[in-house]
Amino acid sequence: MKNLETRYLERLSDLYPTIAAASTEIINLQAILNLPKGTEHFITDVHGEYEAFAHVLKNGSGSVRRKIDEVFGNTLSTKEKRSLATLIYYPKEKMAIVKKVEDNMEDWYKVNLYRLIEVSKRAASKYTRSKVRKALPKDFSYVIEELITEKAEVNDKESYYNEIIMTIIRIGRAEGFIEAISSLIQRLVVDHLHIVGDIYDRGPGPHIIMDKLMTYHSLDIQWGNHDVLWMGAAAGQRGCIANAIRICARYGNLDILEDGYGINLLPLATFAMRVYENDPCTCFALKGQDNTISKAEMEMNLRIHKAISIIQFKVEGQIVQRQKGFGLESRALLHRIDYEKGTISLDGKEYQMKDMNFPTIDPQNPYALSEEEEEVMERLERAFLGCEKLQEHMRLLLTKGNLYKVHNNNLLYHGCVPLNEDGTLREVELFGNQFKGRSLYDALDRYVRKGFFALDYYDRENGKDIMWYIWLSPNSPLFGKDKMATFERYFLAEKETHLENKNPYYKLLENEEVIDNVMREFGLSPDEAYIVNGHVPVKRKNGESPVKCNGKVMVIDGGFSKAYQKETGIAGYTLIYNSYGLRLVAHEPFESTEAAIKRESDIHSESMIIKRVMERRLVGDTDAGMELREQIADLEVLLAAYRSGEIKEKC
Repeated sequence: MKNLETRYLERLSDLYPTIAAASTEIINLQAILNLPKGTEHFITDVHGEYEAFAHVLKNGSGSVRRKIDEVFGNTLSTKEKRSLATLIYYPKEKMAIVKKVEDNMEDWYKVNLYRLIEVSKRAASKYTRSKVRKALPKDFSYVIEELITEKAEVNDKESYYNEIIMTIIRIGRAEGFIEAISSLIQRLVVDHLHIVGDIYDRGPGPHIIMDKLMTYHSLDIQWGNHDVLWMGAAAGQRGCIANAIRICARYGNLDILEDGYGINLLPLATFAMRVYENDPCTCFALKGQDNTISKAEMEMNLRIHKAISIIQFKVEGQIVQRQKGFGLESRALLHRIDYEKGTISLDGKEYQMKDMNFPTIDPQNPYALSEEEEEVMERLERAFLGCEKLQEHMRLLLTKGNLYKVHNNNLLYHGCVPLNEDGTLREVELFGNQFKGRSLYDALDRYVRKGFFALDYYDRENGKDIMWYIWLSPNSPLFGKDKMATFERYFLAEKETHLENKNPYYKLLENEEVIDNVMREFGLSPDEAYIVNGHVPVKRKNGESPVKCNGKVMVIDGGFSKAYQKETGIAGYTLIYNSYGLRLVAHEPFESTEAAIKRESDIHSESMIIKRVMERRLVGDTDAGMELREQIADLEVLLAAYRSGEIKEKC
């Protein structure tokens, strides 16, 4: 029997059948190693704010504008640069406005086509021709390649390029070409996108963001607790379904479910309007709503909000009873209510309830769903499981996502690594086994996937329940607080009951020894690595810095969600990692897409250089470079086998 190496070389020879083919590939890969590394773009805690997200994606957190500055320097005015940037972000919309005021569109096309070609040349300069070619828009791939590629054999280059551009204008394809080349620039300024958690909840368009990510050229996703909540809902986990609907109701975003995903909420609405018909539902006021909503719609939303909240507290109590190993008994609260006195006992203290209208709760069996509630949940469960678009979005989270990622000496995760007070890794029990640090992340990741794919019924059900556990457990690396005080915030006036104490990780973020140990746990050298995470908004207006632990940790949740911007004072942080180093970007609130187009009002951003390298980083310095070196080594072995006669060429 042939040994494994020989069999591998024979398979490799199918791809590179001759000495010439193997040699050419070695030369190509070696050349790639010496190109500048691609730009990585880090974004976290988008929370459904699709307009701001789309704009930051288009401008590459200022990368497009920096390319314009590099190309044109002082030869263009600030106004001209701003106009060119807007054209790149929104070419179709910008041209529609220009055509209304511009007398000579032919000249305008000519000037801007030249400018766009120069920017695209600069953006393409760090990539191989092959990679650029793959990125070219189909309709104009040949023409764009001609225009952005130097032609040494052409004597009069200016005349050659001018003729191409004039032909584009003359045959009426200038607008289509501008759209195509603008899209190419956006594609080339960012090589890879990292989403460090929480695409879902609070904002109005997580489904729109997911549609955009479905077509993005290169990305990875580190799940946030809100993302895992929706994954659990899509898997049919009732606690997750109820939470997802409740949060949509609380922020006035039920149309995400109805219009975005086509999930029928009529049975829930009908039930809520009847059962809570005379209930003002004052404890269930909506957050972040303007006054445009009608009184009737507001009343319906409040009742849906209360109805699904009561269902949530019931089904969560059922999970607590079913999964005693989760240790979440303190989150089952309905049996702690004295339904005659209107009080609840928590931690040995009695509190007055603000609302005691619970027509569907049986005090003797408080976690049992009423017959109507059970019917509502059955229909919602089927709707979530049967929603093709939602399932498609969850498949993207599963294929592109994980609980953490180690990439180019950066450790990416959404929340925190659970720690004890002394900074040691907290040990967590899951289904009878002990895990901590990296092994905890890996175990939770496996269980999430079991919730979707396991053939064994119990494995699959446990996997579903783990997604709810990740959402709110004190031992979850994506939550990182001692409790989720949802019930207390609705029903109790005392602020002391609302407190959610953070995991010691957050107090120890400035402790270099602790952070170094976290990095080592994930296989990184503390002298070279960085941690990038989100989850807890950085309150910049209070003087808090996103850069922690002497620059080793970057917490880049700055409040993309409008609900957080009063607390943070800004509208999000993003991080850019290019061949020159790391740059942290703080963004002011995004007014609107309309303002960005009409008034050319880009998001005002301030950038801070975290690290500037002395020598420009190359592909060879990255994880991709390590993989390319391994490929080169394999090809060199194949080359030697060809030359020794061990493997025959396939001419």
